[in-house]
Amino acid sequence: MATFPWLSLIIWLPILGALALLLLPRRDGLIRRFTLGVAVADFLVALPLFFSFDKSFAGMQFVERHLWIKAWNISYFLGVDGISVLFVLLSTILTILCVLISWEAVTEKVREFHMALLLTSATMTGVFCALDLFLFYIFWEAMLVPMYLIIGIWGGPRRLYATVKFFFYTLVGSILMLAGIIFLYLKTGSFALPEIVRTSLPYVYQFWLFWAFFAAFAVKVPMWPVHTWLPDAHTEAPTAGSVILAGILIKMGAYGFLRFSLSFMPLAAKAMMVPMLVLSVIAIIYGGIICLAQVDLKRLIAYSSVSHMGFVTLGIFSLEANAVEGAILQMINHGIVTGALFMCVGVVYDRTHSRLIKDYGGLATVMPIYAAFFLVFTLAAVGLPGTNGFVGEFLILLGTFASKKWAALLGASGLIIGAAYMLWLYQRVFFEEINPKVKGLKDLDFRETLALVPLLLLVLLIGCYPTPFLGFMHQSVAALMDHVHQAGVPAISITQLIKESLHVVIPS
Repeated sequence: MATFPWLSLIIWLPILGALALLLLPRRDGLIRRFTLGVAVADFLVALPLFFSFDKSFAGMQFVERHLWIKAWNISYFLGVDGISVLFVLLSTILTILCVLISWEAVTEKVREFHMALLLTSATMTGVFCALDLFLFYIFWEAMLVPMYLIIGIWGGPRRLYATVKFFFYTLVGSILMLAGIIFLYLKTGSFALPEIVRTSLPYVYQFWLFWAFFAAFAVKVPMWPVHTWLPDAHTEAPTAGSVILAGILIKMGAYGFLRFSLSFMPLAAKAMMVPMLVLSVIAIIYGGIICLAQVDLKRLIAYSSVSHMGFVTLGIFSLEANAVEGAILQMINHGIVTGALFMCVGVVYDRTHSRLIKDYGGLATVMPIYAAFFLVFTLAAVGLPGTNGFVGEFLILLGTFASKKWAALLGASGLIIGAAYMLWLYQRVFFEEINPKVKGLKDLDFRETLALVPLLLLVLLIGCYPTPFLGFMHQSVAALMDHVHQAGVPAISITQLIKESLHVVIPS
């Protein structure tokens, strides 16, 4: 047991901060400063996870467990391992940056916006810390509410359409996952993750559970073809909403594959390996090609997320340790780089109120500091050596090549497409003749620079020296891969399994 409830403090501090905002007078400056103080305090509270984490231990650390609902054997059960700990830290960092980047962008319902921001932070952290399926589902669903409000109230002109689509997609997936959670409880008698992992379920159960959880996680990633909510949500969301979506929220789907699909259903995960790799490759190539046709800055970056997250699922379902570590690191990298790119778009949108690429040109002359930041993040998105994007994608392709060569070769084509659309975007926005619409724009101010510098440092630090970050994952990923590969191979084909399942549902 943990000697101090660090994880509870990280989760509940933003919630208490959100409630405290209700007591403050409606003075926008005071509300912003108070929220920033809470976000910084939450980050400081999370730092012991980074410095005190035992990298030689594969199991859960900072564990807290208290019986909650005795009749159903439900516990308030928290903990982190090498797979989840970095996401907790990233969540707290991005919350600070979201407050900074929204300082002047959000001027209406300021108190409510910052309450939603803090509640989103708390629920996101809860998802990564929950070790009880019931508690996990509560955090998973609770996260939708503040995110729905952030897009629906402070979003663009088509925000209602985007929020309804976002809510509908995620809700349908979540309902199927809930059915899977209930089935797991009925078969294992427990909601606790460590106890369920130790239970060896028959392959037929694993197969259907895999697809029930897939419905929720694939939507959240988002995988092709259930990705269409993401470009709309990103386009209409305020900058902070886009940063949260790109930085953390869509990582939850990939995290779910690692934490639940591979842990609970290893036989099914192995059987579904090729279909999942095919879907990943389609996402990489399709997302990249669609980017080439985009005229909206945010929409282009949103579709690039579909492509980048395709790399993540490619690494996960290659079921090879290097690729899985690369996938986890790439999730962190994508959160940093794409979050930064959305912040950069927000900077110029606040000045021009246009996201159309044709409304820009020559920004490197008008805003040289801004152009330098954008260039580093662009190169990281492309995967240039020396940036964090290179490390994650290299490990993914290295591991995938050892597992399925065809998948690695097809996935590598996404790197070329990615370089094409990102460098072409940079050329159109920052070079060529100065567009009259951007003449006289002021460069980054101190607050905007302060918000981007931490992400720039992380891009270079992970790119040049990834060892400390990969060190968190080695033991946990090795244990997960041992668990998957020791599960054996399915005894019957998928065709036979479906026939037998249909026979149970529809007796002859």
